[in-house]
Amino acid sequence: MEKLKVLFFAEGATLAHVVRPLVLAKGLDPTNFDVVLCRPKSFSKFTSGLSFPVHDLECQDSDVFAHRLDRGSPLYDFPTLCHYVDADLALIDSEKPDIIVGDFRLSLSVSARLRSIPYIAICDAYWSPERALSPPLPVLGFTRYAPITLTEFLFRHIAPLVFRLHAQPLEHLRAKFGLPTLGHDLRRSYTDADLRLFANFPTIFPDVTLDGNADFIGPIPWSPDFDGDLEFLAGEGPLTYVSMGSSGNPQIIESIVPVLEDYGSRIVIATAGKPLSLKSKNTTTQVFDYLPGSVVCQHASLVVCNGGSPTTNQALTSGVPVLGIAQNMDQFLNMEAIVAFGAGSMIRADRAKPFRLRQAIESLTSDPRYAHQAQALADSLGHESVSSKLARHIKAQCNRRSVSDI
Repeated sequence: MEKLKVLFFAEGATLAHVVRPLVLAKGLDPTNFDVVLCRPKSFSKFTSGLSFPVHDLECQDSDVFAHRLDRGSPLYDFPTLCHYVDADLALIDSEKPDIIVGDFRLSLSVSARLRSIPYIAICDAYWSPERALSPPLPVLGFTRYAPITLTEFLFRHIAPLVFRLHAQPLEHLRAKFGLPTLGHDLRRSYTDADLRLFANFPTIFPDVTLDGNADFIGPIPWSPDFDGDLEFLAGEGPLTYVSMGSSGNPQIIESIVPVLEDYGSRIVIATAGKPLSLKSKNTTTQVFDYLPGSVVCQHASLVVCNGGSPTTNQALTSGVPVLGIAQNMDQFLNMEAIVAFGAGSMIRADRAKPFRLRQAIESLTSDPRYAHQAQALADSLGHESVSSKLARHIKAQCNRRSVSDI
């Protein structure tokens, strides 16, 4: 049987959208699949030494993405998406794949269809179009000073218009190439594909409808290579792992460390390469640029993060409750599901005062129900690997296309 050629697109918005395709690409059996990975050049340090071809992918600068996110602006404008389609098509025409797998590469909603190639989107269940959505108020420039209750009330009423504006660039792009509208539905804009694979725990999203066009692939495990000594993880006393990820605010770390030290917790911090002005004299507080988060979580009793799915998935896969200090919409939506399940707690980043942090940490560490629910999520995962699930879906999509071509 001929090998299927799979072209992966890893968008450079955040580290998560690069490493999830990377993990899946590395996990596919090379005897059955020819793999090609496209990722932004700025993430090349994570893709060295691979056994398959890697191409540079033209992407909006991650700082521009972060700036748009912080301002509440549409994440991509129409000219950027037009440029993306040109870049996509050049790679597709060069590689001639049997199937495309992308992670938050919104332009593939158009470019994959222009070449009639099956397209699988790796995405998050909280953006599933079938799921009822009550948009939480993200942290914006003014929310730090505004009365939250009133601002949340107002945001709920204007959110449909805001979401429609955010969907407009992709709607404009689809119209340009003669493709039908997605109804100006931002959820459809973020997840449109022939098949949506959700990189989350199915248990915390019971309201997501699964069919032939959607399924859960589950948490996709990734940790950076680490050459240092990890013996400190086996020390005495509770361990708290703190990581705000590539999109988090390092000032949050500086606020929470004194609170954790007051509790006598050993603290391990991963800054994702961001500078940290923290000057702790406590020898049980250690700071690193990157750490193998999956390994650290296995030794931790609490994980503090920005509430995004990459680190929360690491924690919950190890049965560890999480404190999510959320800032953007994704983080709020992800943490809302975790909090509803009882496996963690959430604080707004613009309200992360020491007394709130203290209350949350005390509750998470003293109430065994949080750890029990986190362990329930860990136990809910099956034995099939994410790469095996992807391989199964790739074959099904390609078979479906073959049948339709007859």
